[in-house]
Amino acid sequence: MNLTDYIPCTRKELAGGLALLSLALALVGGHRLSRLTNARAIYSEEPVSIYLEENSDLETLGGMLADSGVVHSREELVWAGRLLGWNSFSEGHYQVEGGYSYEVFLSRMSRGIQDPVSVTILPGITRERLVRSLSGQLKFDSLSVQAALADTALLRQLGIGSRGLMGKMLPETYSIYWTSPPESVLRRVVSEFERVVLDEYGARIEEVELNLEEVLTLASIVEWEATREDEKEMISGLYWNRLNRGMRLQADATVNYALGERRRLLYEDYSYEHPYNTYVVDGLPPGPITNPSRSSIEAALYPADHDYLYMVASPDGYHVFSETFEEHRRQSAKWREWLEEQYRIKAQQDSSQEINS
Repeated sequence: MNLTDYIPCTRKELAGGLALLSLALALVGGHRLSRLTNARAIYSEEPVSIYLEENSDLETLGGMLADSGVVHSREELVWAGRLLGWNSFSEGHYQVEGGYSYEVFLSRMSRGIQDPVSVTILPGITRERLVRSLSGQLKFDSLSVQAALADTALLRQLGIGSRGLMGKMLPETYSIYWTSPPESVLRRVVSEFERVVLDEYGARIEEVELNLEEVLTLASIVEWEATREDEKEMISGLYWNRLNRGMRLQADATVNYALGERRRLLYEDYSYEHPYNTYVVDGLPPGPITNPSRSSIEAALYPADHDYLYMVASPDGYHVFSETFEEHRRQSAKWREWLEEQYRIKAQQDSSQEINS
């Protein structure tokens, strides 16, 4: 047998090998193409938030998505991103819920098309707590929030006095982009206040004897004093009665605000000289002491009709209302007796724990 006898067989084998190689490449290519166009390449049944603190590259993003469990393979995502041409991604908040192809999700992150976050402003908070809340829920820090709250140019643009901004921090949950600057957030909240409050209650504000700033100030006192929603109109009616009779409001909440802390007041606290202490100044304080809820604003505008001038707390969380100072003194004595009994019980419990420990 000579060498030429082997040539036809080698050519057949080579042709077969090339065919198998082509088929394998086609299968691999088809598989990769299917992964590239897979609508569930990035997937999560439950919402998963991805926060990019700064503009990031493909390798960094791949690691974050793999760590969060929304991609099967970091290497595959990097391969897909390079093939599709998406290599840099904008800072922001992006949410994965359901399925996305690599092209859809990576292109959105590259172009900075964010998902908003839910930002909640609670009622009855202090300025300091507002600062902590906003800076904790959004990308900016507390110093930038404080600067925005004190920005006189911004306040002028919003038509708000230096003491009136807190009154318009309407308690609500807002959809806001995580990277929004604090000035933009404040504009959004004030805009929502005007849409909700002024549109609905604007006509009523024109009817009452107080201007908008004063209504919000009264509402803020009601917000602070009331622990029960269904008592707000009663409390508002009491303060309206005192205002109409030229009496000082004598609202404990304003003393707490002046002192800068919420605690049980001492006798000497009531004489603390401060423009917000309504035990020593006439009429309403210079501005809101907190941010009133919509129900407190409504209570300030639509107070209950009664003749009460005094109130004192009661053990059930409500207040006991009185028309005369004599009756108020009796009710106050009952409240003090109840408090003293609670202190006595607590002291006994603490003593028993020390003995048993």
